[in-house]
Amino acid sequence: MSAKKAIVLLSGGLDSTTVLAIARQQGYACYALSFRYGQRHSAELDAACKIGQTMQVIQHRIFDLDLTLFDSSALTNCRIQVPLVESTGIPVTYVPARNTIFLSIALGWAEVIAAEAVFIGVNAVDYSGYPDCRPEFINAYQAMADLATQQGVEGHGIALKTPLIDATKADIIRLGAELGIDYAQTISCYQADASGLACGQCDSCRLRAAGFKQAGLKDPTLYRSAS
Repeated sequence: MSAKKAIVLLSGGLDSTTVLAIARQQGYACYALSFRYGQRHSAELDAACKIGQTMQVIQHRIFDLDLTLFDSSALTNCRIQVPLVESTGIPVTYVPARNTIFLSIALGWAEVIAAEAVFIGVNAVDYSGYPDCRPEFINAYQAMADLATQQGVEGHGIALKTPLIDATKADIIRLGAELGIDYAQTISCYQADASGLACGQCDSCRLRAAGFKQAGLKDPTLYRSAS
């Protein structure tokens, strides 16, 4: 087993799955962390479990927390419709402080197992405008993590790894294909049904479909209807 360990935030989507493959390629023993936070569907967690098994993570934990208290997001409040047209500004699918919360829990687990790194699939190129996917956020969070953890204070802090932050969706898909990822296992749709079929209309579906087209690869996504 590799001596170096990493926590990988694994949603079951395209980006996080690619990040897990990258971490494995870099020689990390990977511990996957997913969240049941009150999102609209559980299909992505089912996908994350299958992906974790396929990629032979050392351990996969699903952390329960209730972000439905932040009911301003279409991802945690089913009374708010997921936009089916391109949004401007920060979209209603933004979940307040989600990555801040997720990374905090990942840091805690990283200290418990003495992990060197936390990998997260944030992207600042082909993304929906979320403020917690930007390099400025990651840099600020890294500074905080170095101050707030025992490992950081002792001089061997936990590195936040964002290997996709400057990549286009097409770049990500090409890299994942080279790493042997079966993207048919992943679910990106904001409102997939119980069996994991995608709507083909939300921001996430549109970015995913455009990425496969630009990469020149067949989109293996299963849709509820033609999109």
